[in-house]
Amino acid sequence: MENKVDRYSAYQYAGEDWLGEVPAHWEIRKLKHIFFEKKMKSNPQLNAGSISFGEVVVKNDEKIPESTKASYQEVLEGEFLINPLNLNYDLISLRIALSRINVVVSSGYIVLKNHEDIDKQYYKYLLHRYDVAYMKLLGSGVRQTISFNHIANSLLLFPPKEEQTAIAQFLDRKTAQIDKAIAQKEKLIELLKERRQILIHKAVTRGLNPNLKLKPSGVEWIGEIPEHWEVKKLNHMVKLLVDGTHFSPKSDFEGEYKYVTAKNIKENGFDFGDLTFVSKKDHDSIYKRCPVKKGDILYIKDGATAGVAMVNDLDEEFSLLSSVALIRLIDFVDKEYFKYFLNSNLIKSFVLTQISGGAITRLTLELIKMFKIVVPPIEEQYLIVEYMHELDKKIFTLINSENTVVEKLKEYKATLINSAVTGKIKVV
Repeated sequence: MENKVDRYSAYQYAGEDWLGEVPAHWEIRKLKHIFFEKKMKSNPQLNAGSISFGEVVVKNDEKIPESTKASYQEVLEGEFLINPLNLNYDLISLRIALSRINVVVSSGYIVLKNHEDIDKQYYKYLLHRYDVAYMKLLGSGVRQTISFNHIANSLLLFPPKEEQTAIAQFLDRKTAQIDKAIAQKEKLIELLKERRQILIHKAVTRGLNPNLKLKPSGVEWIGEIPEHWEVKKLNHMVKLLVDGTHFSPKSDFEGEYKYVTAKNIKENGFDFGDLTFVSKKDHDSIYKRCPVKKGDILYIKDGATAGVAMVNDLDEEFSLLSSVALIRLIDFVDKEYFKYFLNSNLIKSFVLTQISGGAITRLTLELIKMFKIVVPPIEEQYLIVEYMHELDKKIFTLINSENTVVEKLKEYKATLINSAVTGKIKVV
């Protein structure tokens, strides 16, 4: 990261706060004087596409009826594509892209072509900043959808062409370096997670004493276990196994009770950053089916995070969606040991032998009952949990440190793009 930056000799206010002070010799133009909206042109021979986080990508044509695809419009390499739909539903995704491919997209999208001779890579960076800082504030209605008319009079910068190119080349080089550093950090994070899984697997199948005599577990995907350990079906280890409600109660912002879904459950505790509440009436109905108590295991059954287990540490009552199962253990199993076993790759190995498709997307209560659990004596369970707690402190400290660096790199990248495209730093 460069501490010393050059600046231009004179600046002017651009007329919009998201642009701020810009070099005095740069022109400030309305978007409609640089770009125009391309007239809709069908081209069903092309693959269907869409925007995904600032890139134009190919979609699966097989899921699109021919009649629907016939209504799609063409977007070609070198044209800009804007997703103007439902801005208020998604404030994270990047909605403007410079297309690198030829595809057809929904007629609801806006396709832009340039009036002027421009460096398109520079405008890719500038419109990225426009998207994040300004465009998402536009639009109206419940679904907050915009048209070309909403953006036509937006102010954009028009530096001399050679400066556009110099800025684009500078950002291409610098963002590539930052992206490489981020990828290295993310790879290290994945390696730390893999190392943790290896150590969990070893602890819950072999114990902490390498000199213990082993025996076949009788389960191929578990392998050998200490001679005095047992393997039991989950169904023989629980007092209660149920899931939450199979209907979605109306969200009530003034409701008294938390409505917990899979998105709120993490291996190390709750994430209530995005939490729904329900009324006492709805809660009472749900809670009768699934009376969650402190110390119960909450286990995600559905979706991308299926297979994640945590121990409930709340004293209060709350409602639970059917995507989460409640597991209440009998006394000879430590809840923390059980949680570690469920979060190991051992259970995933078992599940993959029971379902087709190669991916865990939905676990049923009947399948969960069949889980095979390695059960050491309770004293050894306590020792394994103590070992794993200490291990987690070390590994998660490292992971959190690397994640902090990743976030700082991403912030620096965003700041660098903004500073370069608006002339806060001089790169020419």
